[in-house]
Amino acid sequence: MELSEDERRRLAQLEAALAADDPKLANTLGRSALGGMRQVKGRRAGLAGLFFVFGVLAVIGGMSSHWLVSVLGFLVMVVSTVYALNAWRVVEDTSGKPAGPRQNPEFMGRMEERWNRRQQGDN
Repeated sequence: MELSEDERRRLAQLEAALAADDPKLANTLGRSALGGMRQVKGRRAGLAGLFFVFGVLAVIGGMSSHWLVSVLGFLVMVVSTVYALNAWRVVEDTSGKPAGPRQNPEFMGRMEERWNRRQQGDN
């Protein structure tokens, strides 16, 4: 579904406000002005999906034939899931550094401060 120009503008404002308020959360949630973008390798993900389906069929088929077939099917499912998760890569920005979540040394201090304010009732 296509967004109208007004909706796009509002979404951009919300993203900018989120990035200004909590950059780490903005990076964690996905692509933003500060964050990176994940790229999925289609062929690897498709192959992993195919093997996962094969593993499910082996588990179901092994229930009626032999327990070892079910165990092997389960192992195929686990391996294909790991393979699919590895198909996601972080696209690098122009500086050559991964564009994933940025480490902020003051993050824990800010979180503790926010926690203390909430516990005292000061929002």
